[in-house]
Amino acid sequence: MIFDTFMQLLPILLLTTGGYVMGKIYPLNLDTLVMVAADFLMPMLIFYALYKSDLEGALILDIIGATTLIIALLALLAYIYTRLAKIDARPFLPAVLFTNGGFLGIPLMKLWGGMTAMNLIVIYDQIQTVYIFTIGVLIITGGFTMKSLRSIVKSPILWSIIAGSLFRYFNIPVPEAILTTLDFGGNAGPPLAAFTLGLSLHATSFKINRHIIAGMSFRVIGGFLFGMLATSLFGLTGVSRTVVIVAATLPSAIFTSILPLRYGLRSDFAGTLVVVSTILGVVTIPLVFWLAGL
Repeated sequence: MIFDTFMQLLPILLLTTGGYVMGKIYPLNLDTLVMVAADFLMPMLIFYALYKSDLEGALILDIIGATTLIIALLALLAYIYTRLAKIDARPFLPAVLFTNGGFLGIPLMKLWGGMTAMNLIVIYDQIQTVYIFTIGVLIITGGFTMKSLRSIVKSPILWSIIAGSLFRYFNIPVPEAILTTLDFGGNAGPPLAAFTLGLSLHATSFKINRHIIAGMSFRVIGGFLFGMLATSLFGLTGVSRTVVIVAATLPSAIFTSILPLRYGLRSDFAGTLVVVSTILGVVTIPLVFWLAGL
């Protein structure tokens, strides 16, 4: 499992390294890449994923509830820490709350438990996606202000979530050529995000400090404990229990380091936590699989 986990993490690490190296060689424009990833490619991926989803039933509601509870508890814990530590909560919270459930979690679960496990983590990841680009944007832009609300309303990702959900719910047909285009373009989103993360590290003060250690602890230990609690409260057992617990402890989502840049914030903390949690995931992910099976 350690070797398999490393092989799943390797593409992220290599693309991030590639972005860093290319940034050393060429004068690449970070703002442009961030905009392409966040406003063009990711909306395509989200619409396609929501439109093609065929998961339904009571189990979905339980996973939605468990996911929401885990994120809410992590948000409370992380917010209390930022108040006590007197640091800016805007770049801190998203990197702690949201995991790399799509680019890493989906292939990892397919490897571990086949299509059943993969379909379950798709639900977790889709709920996360909604929260990242609604609540996450509110956090980064400073809460319920006119500026933050305008940012959400103008976000192509929000409209892709709404459109994908409505088209799926009402079974509105989409031409196959359009779906193929959305799938083709959307698949470029996560790799570009990893590359952009590497490029952004040039402007990142990459250092391990007590806040990174705290964030990493919340991400893995907090995610694990809250995952255990949520699966117990919502009665999840077997494969669904393991999937939710592991999903709650995965490395930080790559886009939590991109979104602050998209809205004019530095991403030193988020960028560092994404890289550190991804590297340490080679050890933490197999450990959580083992603990979840006890």
